[in-house]
Amino acid sequence: MIVSVHQPQYLPWIGYFDKILKSDCFVFLDKVQYKHREFQNRNRIRVKDGWMWLTVPVIVKGKRHQLINEVKIDNTSEWQRGHLRSLEVSYSKAEFFKNYRDWLEEVYLNRKWEKLIDLNVFIIRFILNELKIETPVYFESELGTTHTGTERIIEICKKLGADTYLSGVGGRDYLDEERFKEEGIVLKYQEFKHPIYRQVFCRDEKEFVPNLSVIDLLFNEGQESKVILIGGYRR
Repeated sequence: MIVSVHQPQYLPWIGYFDKILKSDCFVFLDKVQYKHREFQNRNRIRVKDGWMWLTVPVIVKGKRHQLINEVKIDNTSEWQRGHLRSLEVSYSKAEFFKNYRDWLEEVYLNRKWEKLIDLNVFIIRFILNELKIETPVYFESELGTTHTGTERIIEICKKLGADTYLSGVGGRDYLDEERFKEEGIVLKYQEFKHPIYRQVFCRDEKEFVPNLSVIDLLFNEGQESKVILIGGYRR
């Protein structure tokens, strides 16, 4: 059985869902330290001149060592309406944007989010459903883990009965590969080749901007998104 893990991110990129798709179970790392100015509270969308960040404001002052599941959103600004407006400006002409209007209103108008993890997980679960990815999802906080680093991953694998761990390519820089061998767990690294698809403001492949939020794919390709994700075809 293959397990993969990742911090719950805001509007994750396509590769995030490729890793989940290639796994038999997936674990949200909600007990690790929150890292500011990474992808846990922000991601990129397409705009006319390239790309821009959508960033969820969070409370970090005096909370340097807080865990991901402790991070609170700073709701003193109208960031939700701002994000919705940015998405409307960028994607109103995308073929399938209108299909997601009700969901966007649910995220940005009808709900007030207190914790970042609740917002991120709500979005991720919706996208998993849209992509018809049925991989079971767990939270590390529910597994009762006690270790850190490589030992944390090995412990998660053991608790879920996994014999294979699928890591992002960045894992080569910090995972102790020998420990996986000692524990009889196969360590694999994700191999993901970014697809080219229809994209607003993009007249040819040279103008295509990769590594954006997965919603860029959904708004532009709709029901074909999963086929594109798994490399079924490219435009």
